[in-house]
Amino acid sequence: MSKKHTLIRWSGLLAASAILFAACTTPAASTAPSAASAAPPGSAAPSAGGSPAASAGSGPSAELIAAAQAEGGLTTIALPHTWCNYGEMLSSFTAKYNIPINELNPDGSSAEEIEAIVANKDNPGPQAPDVIDIGLGLAPQAQTDGLLQPYKVATWDTIPETAKDADGHWYGDYYGVLAFETNTAVVKNVPKDWADLLKPEYKGQVALSGDPTQSNQAISGVWAASLANGGSLDDVQPGLDFFKQLNDAGNFVPVIAGASTVASGETPIRITWTYNGLADKDTLAGNPPVEVAVPTSGRFGGMYVQAISKYAPHPNAAKLWMEHLYSDEGQLIWLKGYCNPIRYDDLVARDVIPADLAAKLPDSTGAVLPTLDQIEAATTAITAGWPTTVGVTVQ
Repeated sequence: MSKKHTLIRWSGLLAASAILFAACTTPAASTAPSAASAAPPGSAAPSAGGSPAASAGSGPSAELIAAAQAEGGLTTIALPHTWCNYGEMLSSFTAKYNIPINELNPDGSSAEEIEAIVANKDNPGPQAPDVIDIGLGLAPQAQTDGLLQPYKVATWDTIPETAKDADGHWYGDYYGVLAFETNTAVVKNVPKDWADLLKPEYKGQVALSGDPTQSNQAISGVWAASLANGGSLDDVQPGLDFFKQLNDAGNFVPVIAGASTVASGETPIRITWTYNGLADKDTLAGNPPVEVAVPTSGRFGGMYVQAISKYAPHPNAAKLWMEHLYSDEGQLIWLKGYCNPIRYDDLVARDVIPADLAAKLPDSTGAVLPTLDQIEAATTAITAGWPTTVGVTVQ
């Protein structure tokens, strides 16, 4: 199972690694999609080290493309092909620019991505990543630690201000919303809201996509349940109390759920990000049939961010990769993988999202995105509170 699903990718590991959350000023929690108004693309710099940058508003310059191709490759890390349609993203980049990609540790976690940069500071070989896709909670500290280099893509101005470092060290790429992925061959009445999960008919059927003492996806599930049960982004205790009820009722299955456990019926109801559930639905292709429902309350979103390593062996290829990701083409590739791209508002405003693609996305109106400070506090509270309040080990 991918560590993108099972390790804290977005909140960060609070022990093991020495990475801590940044003590910095953060914007207030926002509602997804971003509320920022779409604006025409602006200037693309800064470009670290005086290397070529993208032409403002027009995509990568011929100079940047040539410099990237001269470097002979790009090294990525922790990008499973089924996560947000990264398989197509990677292959389309190589096809478009004739730059081969060295893929490191596809199932790695955010913490492992950061560790790879640190371990290879003085080793510009094939184990040194050029670019990273990490959880929001890890980005500011990586910047503070001097591990990231700034770069602003041509579409910089259409990335919401609340989703990026002002100097371009990191910026949001996509987000998802928590949902219920249900095997309808086993479960006839698909749950539509958090309260439904407590019904006796779901005995031994409900699972999280990770261990709530370690996994971002699982922590987020507890947090979302809190929102639906009188809690808030600053109060997660009702979520812990809800899962105690769920466990006491015999409905909770202490197994890390994935596509295989949903398909087998071991965990026929899985709490997961929309893009994971919908990708599973496509992969399973009706065997068994799967339905993905965003709960009517407690709609909670999680965002990931992109960054370029300060020690990137292929800095121009890294910048060209960023241009690919944040172009309309790249944003729509993520959207095809059911991830809401960070430039979604701009794409909608310019009417460039194909109708059939838009129709495949579930309604997630009202989903909220927490701030970095809220992530830190909630992660601490849930990881510490799960053993004492719920008292069951998920593995």
